Amino acid sequence: MDTREFKDYVKTGKALNTPDIHRFMDEMSNEARRITFQLNGAYHTPDEVRELLSRLFGYRVPDSLRVFPPFYSDFGRNITVGEDVFINACCHFQDHGGVMLGDGCQIGHNVVFATLNHGLSPETRKDTYPAPIVLGRNVWVGANATILQGVTIGDNAVVAAGAVVTKDVAPGTIVGGVPARFIKRID
Repeated sequence: MDTREFKDYVKTGKALNTPDIHRFMDEMSNEARRITFQLNGAYHTPDEVRELLSRLFGYRVPDSLRVFPPFYSDFGRNITVGEDVFINACCHFQDHGGVMLGDGCQIGHNVVFATLNHGLSPETRKDTYPAPIVLGRNVWVGANATILQGVTIGDNAVVAAGAVVTKDVAPGTIVGGVPARFIKRID
């Protein structure tokens, strides 16, 4: 299995529960840890941070990307960032299912992107089910927020600090709370 085959399989939404998939996920997680340990273990210039993230993501990241380490990812190859994205310290990207950040996104401290869910019954509890997280343009996610699998956040939306987002967020709105609920429209 390679990254392209894995991403194609992930798009089906089927459980990630075969020996080949588990082996591939373990290999990719090991590689992601090698790169993130290097990223998080010492000071790096912004250009060096982008170079390490390019290795982790598997493509040349935009020169306008700013990330304040530490940065955590358990896969790395299913993260897509647009232009002028800022990611603050201690964010966690569980990106097996895919995390896409549109142009101008601002991500606060300790934000978690969780693209996998487990089966609910004891028999399927070890099975994981992927679904992407998609942020539109100019989305601001406050510190300590958690975005769950399958969520799309529309352009210009704001997720309040500490929110747990379990459902899609309409463009131009503010959501907050646990679970996140509509607070108001942004004029």
